[in-house]
Amino acid sequence: MTPEQKNLIMGLTTAPNQERQISSEDFLHRFGANDGKLLGLHLLRSALDQRDRVDVELALIVCFTFGFTKEHLPALLELASAEWHISHEDVIRALDFLRSPAAVDVLYQATQWIPSYLEFDETRALAVKAIRALGKIPDVEAERALRRLVDSEDSIISDRAKKELARHSTH
Repeated sequence: MTPEQKNLIMGLTTAPNQERQISSEDFLHRFGANDGKLLGLHLLRSALDQRDRVDVELALIVCFTFGFTKEHLPALLELASAEWHISHEDVIRALDFLRSPAAVDVLYQATQWIPSYLEFDETRALAVKAIRALGKIPDVEAERALRRLVDSEDSIISDRAKKELARHSTH
């Protein structure tokens, strides 16, 4: 990604009480793209191939702006357990949007692993996001994963899994 492209992507972000610096349409035009979802997928795959943690963050900004498709799933599944970047919570959030049964194992693993850059986080935000995502997948394997998490020695994980199972059973 060129510095100009990186600046364009940063224009898609917002600060509290501020609007974007660039519209989605203008962004695509200036980036030379017609389809934001395809562009996000291309950028995500490129960041993965290059193992570039900054480009992963930027690609995810584009993806969250324009949306995800099932074609994003393989890259997201690979990124979920890759140790070389620092965007795991965003990757799990993206998997949450897709609600794919193919993500169950990766989401479960995200509840068991604490990346070194998140060791400070006593709230276990990554695990909580993964449990929430599991609870939204309408699949028996997702429910089984939640049931396994209920038995966790970590009370945050156990309590969150119980809440998701209760929510799951009311739907």
